Formats: sequence, structure tokens, C-alpha cells
Amino acid sequence: MCRGGSCARPQETEFKMKRIYLDHNATTPLNSEVADEVCRCLREDFGNPQTLYSYGKDARKLVHDSRETVASLIGAKREEIIFTSGGTESDNMAVRGVAYGNINKGRHVISSSIEHHAVLESCRALEKEGFEVTYVPVDENGVVRLDELQKAIRPDTVLISIMHANNETGTIQPVSEIGRIAREKGVIFHTDTVQTFGKVKINVDEMNIDLLSASAHKLHGPKGIGALYIRKGIRLKNLIFGGHQERKMRPGTHNVPGIVGLGKAAEIAARDMEGGGNKVLLLRERLWEGIKTNISHIRLNGHPAVRLHNTLNVSFEFVEGESLILGLDDQGICVASGSACTSDSLEPSHVLTAMGLSPEIAHGSLRFSLGRNNTEEEIDFVIQALPKVVERMRSMSPLYREFLKKQGKT
Repeated sequence: MCRGGSCARPQETEFKMKRIYLDHNATTPLNSEVADEVCRCLREDFGNPQTLYSYGKDARKLVHDSRETVASLIGAKREEIIFTSGGTESDNMAVRGVAYGNINKGRHVISSSIEHHAVLESCRALEKEGFEVTYVPVDENGVVRLDELQKAIRPDTVLISIMHANNETGTIQPVSEIGRIAREKGVIFHTDTVQTFGKVKINVDEMNIDLLSASAHKLHGPKGIGALYIRKGIRLKNLIFGGHQERKMRPGTHNVPGIVGLGKAAEIAARDMEGGGNKVLLLRERLWEGIKTNISHIRLNGHPAVRLHNTLNVSFEFVEGESLILGLDDQGICVASGSACTSDSLEPSHVLTAMGLSPEIAHGSLRFSLGRNNTEEEIDFVIQALPKVVERMRSMSPLYREFLKKQGKT
């Protein structure tokens, strides 16, 4: 009953489950230091870097300093860094820009069967436009076959584009060796380092890299900003047209807050790379040991040793990866079945099938990608929860029941 002309609202109690985030290869939480810099820039440094007065000068210096920081992280020169909207644009600019910028030499491009769709779709578009593309196969660990790569190079080959580390399995490619082969043959070499930039040491000269793609939101920076390293002397045809920004390669008013965020994220990554990587590696191994100990009929996907310290891809037989994701999400655990860019696809992972997995096994895969903020307590909770979810899903699987029947266990 209402008294005094008003009704007292019942006390609202909101329960919020603690969530454990293990999908850092899809995106990462924004670092608080980065957020502070971006917010300060949004409030105070709104000037257009192309203008001549003080606001423009202040913004121009921020862009200059961030370009210097990004370049230093990979051993490049400041003027070799182009800011983009992210890894996808950088990959498109590299693949299509080199192909059309060097069309007088030839129309042949080499890539691999496990590339990110930003590279694969760029290559497929080139094929529709009269170019030839060779997709080099990988071995059972997801490593590009160097002998096949060498055989694929032709006099009219203008570009080799091979990723540094795979976003699904974490397998690290022999980029230095690929770069050496490309250099000896006079072929331009591009590598997608979206998953390795800021996580592992990269030096473009030592690794014979001509072009390199990077993205801020994979290393605790903001979304919507990335970079493309272009070695001095490499010819690219620009894909968009406008003003003189970014050496005319990427015209348009600079996203100064985003650029500042990328620069700050790169600075923090350089500072914390070794220590943070070791911590995450220990957590990954703790998770893998727990899974091996408590769950049968599983398979590790990717190279057992030469892979990103944060990435663990496991196939669970007799279950669908999507069902496991939903079951784990009910427990507050966030993981993926593969690339975030293809999460709505019903097709099995092109990466896992290229490694020789059957569609059935590939469909039952989960990717755990850890970050610097994960804890031992979180990993232990996952180790406790995951077997129960797998067991529940398998109990509903006709394939699993048939398997048990053949084993004489039912």
C-alpha cells in the first residue's frame, strides 16, 4: 500500500557473474594507461594535424611521437610507418597495393592456406581481376612448407604474404627464413603480425620483412587503429584517394586519439613484453596440463612448442565447439572456436582443415587465448568447469554413444 503519496520501490538486487575472459586473440581489454591517454587527447587535443596553428602543431607532435614509438618496436624508421584503421586495412593495402604497384613485373602472388581472411579475401579478389595466386600448404603443425614455397616462386612473382603467427593455433611461422628466400629471389615480402606485434620481438631488418601489418586492439589498445610498415623503396599503389596524409597512401584526417592509443599501447608492450609473456606462458601450460589430465579424446592443434605463449587450441571429439562455447559462457567463461571474423560461419576452420583435421574434429575445437590480466585462480576454475561441460555435451551426442557402444562401455 502506498503512503504519503508515493510508493517505496522494492530493493533491487543485481547478481553479476564474474566473467573469465580467454579470447584475447579476438580483442583485448583496453589498458587503463592507454584509456587515460586517449581520453585526454579526445578532450584536449582535438586539432587537425594538417593545420598550421597551435592546435594543429600539438596534434601533429602527438602523431609524430606515436609513429616513432611504433617504429621503434619493430626496428623500423619513423617515416616507414603508415597509420590505418586496423589490421584488415593494412593487409588489404599491402597485398593489393603491392600487386598493382608492381604489375609491370608480373601478376603472381604467393600466400598460404592458413592466412587471415583479410589476406585470403584480398588474394581472391586479385584472382578475379586477372592475377594468379599460389596458396602454399602447411604441415600437420600448421607450419608453412618452405620447400613448397620455394618451388612456387616464379619470375613473375611480385609478392609473398605469410602471417607471422596464426590467430587460431598460435603457430609461429619461420618468417626470417621466408624473408631470406624472398630477398634472394627479388620478391617483396609482407607479413601479418596482428597477433605478434607487441607480444614477441620483431626486427624488420633482421627478419627480412618489407611490409608488416599491425593492429592496436590486439595489444590492449583501442579499436579502429592500426599500422602498416612499408620499407623505404617498396612500390605500392594507393587504394583510396584524397589529401596528402600518410604519404598519400592513406589520405584522410588523422584519427589522433586512436594513433595516440596505439603509440601508448606499443610503449607499454615494449616495456612489459618479456615479463608479461613468461607469466602468460605459465598460465597456458597450467591450463593445458589440467585439460590433458581431466578430459579424454582431445587433440592439441598447432605446433607443440613454436607458438604464441598465450594460445592454446584444442579439439574435443564428439562435441561441437559452438555448444562448448555456450556451455562455458553459462559458467562465465569466454572462449572462441576460431577466428572472431568467422564466428557466424557453419564451415569448419580453414586453418585446421588445412592442417589435415577432418571437418568433424575441426568443428569440435576451442581456442583459449590468454592475457596478462588472467590469474591462476581463473585458470583453475576453467580446469574444474570444462570437464563437466564436455561430459554433459558428450552425453547428448549420438556419435559418442555409438563410440562407447563399440568400446563395450554401454
